Amino acid sequence: MPDPIRDALLIFNPTAGRARGRGLAALERARKVLAHQGIDSELAPTDGPGSGPELARRAVRQRRQMVIVCGGDGTLNEVVNGLAGSVIPLALLPAGTANVFAKELGLPWNIERAASLIAGSRLRRIALGHVRAAEWDEVGRYFLSLAGAGPDGAVVRGVDQKLKDRIGTMAFWLEGFRQLGVYRFPRFRVRLENGTSEATLIIAGRTKHYAGPLRITTHADLYGNDFEVLLCTTGSRLKYFCYVPLLLAGGLRRARTIRFLRATKIRCEPIDAEPAWVQTDGEPAGRLPADFQIVSDALTLAVPQKSPQKSEG
Repeated sequence: MPDPIRDALLIFNPTAGRARGRGLAALERARKVLAHQGIDSELAPTDGPGSGPELARRAVRQRRQMVIVCGGDGTLNEVVNGLAGSVIPLALLPAGTANVFAKELGLPWNIERAASLIAGSRLRRIALGHVRAAEWDEVGRYFLSLAGAGPDGAVVRGVDQKLKDRIGTMAFWLEGFRQLGVYRFPRFRVRLENGTSEATLIIAGRTKHYAGPLRITTHADLYGNDFEVLLCTTGSRLKYFCYVPLLLAGGLRRARTIRFLRATKIRCEPIDAEPAWVQTDGEPAGRLPADFQIVSDALTLAVPQKSPQKSEG
C-alpha cells in the first residue's frame, strides 16, 4: 500500500480556457478540498509557453509526492514533458479549452469536484507517445493523447491564439474550414513495423477522444503499449469535406480511403515539396520528417476511481 499523498505542486495556467476571469478563486476552493483530504498543495503558475516543463522538473528535484495540473491539454502536455521518466504521480484539474485528456479520464468539469477525486485515485504506470520532428528540438516531445501530421497539424499551427482565447474550440473549427479551402494535402510516406503506405493525414492515438466531443481512434488504449493509427490516403479536397459529417457522427471507419491499424513505431517522410506539419496534444511540433514511437513505463498517472479503467469496444 503506497503512502498517502501529503505534498503536491499545483501547476496552473492562469490564461487557460475556463480559468480566465476567475483568478485564483476556483483554485483556492480546490486547494481547500485537497487540504481536507490531507494534501498540502503549493501553487506554481506558468508564465508563458514553455514554462511548464521546468516547473515539473523542479517538482522532481524537490521530490514532491505529486504534481497536479490545472489547465488545458497544452499545459498538461508541457508538464508531462517535465515529468516523463520520473516516478512522481500526475493528476489533472481540467480548466482548458478542449480538455481531451480530462474527457478520457471521465473527470468532472468542476475543478473542486475533480479535486475531490484525487486522494482516492489509483496510481497507474502508463506509456507515453513520443515524436521527434524537423524544425523542433533534438530531444523531441512526449504526448499523452495523440499526435498527428497533415491537415490537423496545419490547423493547430494556423489557429489564432487570441481567437482561441475568446471562443475556445470554435477557433479550431474555423481554422479547420479555412484550411480545407487552402490546404494542398501534400503526400508523405508512412513506414510501419508491418509495411509502408502513402498518406495525407496520420493520427497516432493513445486516447479515444480527439478534440472537444469528437472521438476518432476509438480502439486506442491509454493503458496499453501501442497506438491506434488513422491513415487517410486521399488528397481530394471534396472527400475531406465529406468526412466532416462522418467525423461528427463517429463514422470515419466506414470511409474507403481511411484505414485504422496498430503500431508502436511510425516513420513519416515527405514526398511532396509542400510541408506537412505535426501536432502533439493540440500544440505545434514541427514538420515532417518525423518519428513517432511508444515509450513504455514512462509516467505515473493518478486515475480517479470513477473513470473508465479498460478500453471500450
